[in-house]
Amino acid sequence: MPEASVIIPFHDRLVWTQQAIASVTQQTYQDFEIIVVDDGSTEDYRAQIERLDNRIRYIRQEQRGAAAARNAGIKIATTG
Repeated sequence: MPEASVIIPFHDRLVWTQQAIASVTQQTYQDFEIIVVDDGSTEDYRAQIERLDNRIRYIRQEQRGAAAARNAGIKIATTG
């Protein structure tokens, strides 16, 4: 089980999300999971996101806003 969970909510901003994931994976601390919450994007980005790192957990929900996306990520986090 990872020591930390990083939750990244997003909506239709694939490039920004890829940059955010790269920032996390380039840290010196490496005992984490990344939970990417797609908050109702117009396309399904699962394949593009999951291939970036094997620690990524991707979930998709109907668009309910950033706070709801963060809460969805917290619910499935394996830490804390």
